[in-house]
Amino acid sequence: MGGGFNIQDFLFQVSIWTIPFLTAITLHEAAHGFVAYRFGDDTAKRMGRLSLNPLRHVDPFGTIILPAMLLLATHGQFAFGSAKPVPVNFGRLKPLRPGIVAVAAAGPATNLLLAFISALLGHVIPFLPASMSEWAGNVLGASMLLNLWLAVFNMLPVPPLDGGRVAVALLPRPLAARLAGTERFGILIILLLIVVLPYVGRQIGVDLAFVSRFIFVVVEWLWNLVAMAAGLH
Repeated sequence: MGGGFNIQDFLFQVSIWTIPFLTAITLHEAAHGFVAYRFGDDTAKRMGRLSLNPLRHVDPFGTIILPAMLLLATHGQFAFGSAKPVPVNFGRLKPLRPGIVAVAAAGPATNLLLAFISALLGHVIPFLPASMSEWAGNVLGASMLLNLWLAVFNMLPVPPLDGGRVAVALLPRPLAARLAGTERFGILIILLLIVVLPYVGRQIGVDLAFVSRFIFVVVEWLWNLVAMAAGLH
């Protein structure tokens, strides 16, 4: 039927991305809350967000509607989404700056660990029945790719991303205050860098996708590093 929409391919893509996606965002957010608790802020604990239950972290739009729209728009080839951010009262962290760095870095660090675990599980694939091995291999590959992408993307130094919070905690106070002041525009800045500029560049024949290129290069480097550390060829 040519290049039309194939419901079987779509459902296959959904099946291999759903488990890694829910696992990645659930553990990412829970890690923020757990580390915040260790540094003295029990906000996430009091609100029931120190949980491995994905339903505690699901955002109706970011976790369900947005990925579904992207899957439909790209015929099951690409999706992205987000969870509800775990609430953290940064003013209660002690010591403050190390606490902010640790809480912010906990999410991406968890994603790197999940990518490594997924790579290790790749050694199990040859022992699975043929009917399962292809699907399981796709799930583990999706898990590696998704977790590495989330780790790199979230460490971009733009508030409210985790990398922005780390930068605010590490910069001298005047510079930190200026960077923190951009948080209200953070999502717009990210969309400008990753969506708008590349689109404009394509219209005028200039490559402006430098941020996306940077993310892809780092993800590819990490992929090779993680695969090598896990003993995969």
